[in-house]
Amino acid sequence: MHFIFESGFFSSQPVRVALTIGGVVAFVSAVVGVFTVVRGQSFAGHTLTDVSTAGGSGAFLAGMSPLLGFVGFGIVGAGAMDLIGVQRVRGRDLATGVVLGAATGIAALFLYFDTTSRATTGATQQILFGSIFTIDPGEITVVVAFGAVSLAVIAVIYRPLLLASISPDIAAARGVPIRAVGLGFMLALAVSVGLSSLAIGSILSTALLIGPAATALRITRRVGRAVIAAIVIGVATTWVGVLLAYDSYYWSAGHNAYPVSFFVVAVIFLAYLASGLPAIGTRTPGMPSVAP
Repeated sequence: MHFIFESGFFSSQPVRVALTIGGVVAFVSAVVGVFTVVRGQSFAGHTLTDVSTAGGSGAFLAGMSPLLGFVGFGIVGAGAMDLIGVQRVRGRDLATGVVLGAATGIAALFLYFDTTSRATTGATQQILFGSIFTIDPGEITVVVAFGAVSLAVIAVIYRPLLLASISPDIAAARGVPIRAVGLGFMLALAVSVGLSSLAIGSILSTALLIGPAATALRITRRVGRAVIAAIVIGVATTWVGVLLAYDSYYWSAGHNAYPVSFFVVAVIFLAYLASGLPAIGTRTPGMPSVAP
């Protein structure tokens, strides 16, 4: 298997850390991502990536773990979008647009300070594109804890969230607290985006959130099955990305390895294209109709 796994792959601690964190992040992103796609809130997810950029760059500037900034600012951004009106369909674009503009401006300011400070050299690369091979092993516990919180929120609100995602009018008629459920989901989304920003960088984290979920929903219209399929696709593509990034170090005499984020996004894109082939299932144009 040497032609697949280069020497030292399984014995490398950075690789083991990358596989562990990447697997946890992909798992959480897949679960949250399915509901993000079904609810039509992909733009909100993208906005939170820009919020995470601001948080991560601010944390980096303050000498803190970027993960705390990613998640912390993401939660604040999610709360702001909910306050402005993300739960009202007509207010979603307004809320996301306002938060996106503010987050982009703050991120630009923090990244400017990062790049002009000697103490924070390399901030732009780490924040925007990730550096999963250099993550400290001590971060694993924090990543697992944040991931567990996000999944716990989804588990608690699963049934009302599912109904509100598929048919908001029926959910409201049955007395489902739409606003509370939506806020809970936004908080879970913020944590998920923060974790994916750590793994593959904030600028590409939407791919890990949306790609596996959208691919799974092309394969099956049932949300429960789509969640399982998205988990398998997300974890598999992330691990393949880690493997290819490690192997790419040996592809040239100069030993210039390609970033993990590039391979993860590329494999997810190929998986999405493959999911539309006639042999896999019938393609459904536009947003897929789903069932519980």
